[in-house]
Amino acid sequence: MMSDENASQDDNPEIEIEAVEPEIDPTLALRAENAELKDRVLRTVAEMENLRKRTEREVADTRSYAIAGFARDMLSATDALSRALMVLPAEARETGDATTKSLIDGIEMTEREMQRLLAKHGVKPIEAEGQKFDPHKHQAMFEVPDPTRPEGTVVQVVQAGFAIGDRVLRPAMVGVAKGGPSHAEGAEAIDKSV
Repeated sequence: MMSDENASQDDNPEIEIEAVEPEIDPTLALRAENAELKDRVLRTVAEMENLRKRTEREVADTRSYAIAGFARDMLSATDALSRALMVLPAEARETGDATTKSLIDGIEMTEREMQRLLAKHGVKPIEAEGQKFDPHKHQAMFEVPDPTRPEGTVVQVVQAGFAIGDRVLRPAMVGVAKGGPSHAEGAEAIDKSV
């Protein structure tokens, strides 16, 4: 038989066994939490700085290029004025009556003013004649067999191109030399002749 002591221990289910938890150094836990929070703060600050820079770039781009659509439309009107002046015969300018001369002067003044206003808002013509063909700025319309010019050189501008800032509004429509020396050889020949 069991002794009374053993029986009393088995019958008493209320005996509590304390779980021993290892003691954690509170400063170590605080340091880890501090490092985590510091990392979060640094990441948030970096994110905010990147957002600020990106927003500044977008605002600058918007300011620079907001008028691009309008400027492109205005180029069509400016081209129409230029074509109107080219169609007029030289005799009409010299021997025309006062009304005709006034009309021609008015068209020329309007074209100059439109060009001035476009330039004021950052729309600049693309240099093409004599330049090496650049497909980002020029649109080749035809090739001109010319052995005296380096191959790939723009020899004729059919329609002027324009850019606003770094962006091309309209590429220059050009004729490109074919059959001459390569552009590098042509540049050397030009340098030697000078």
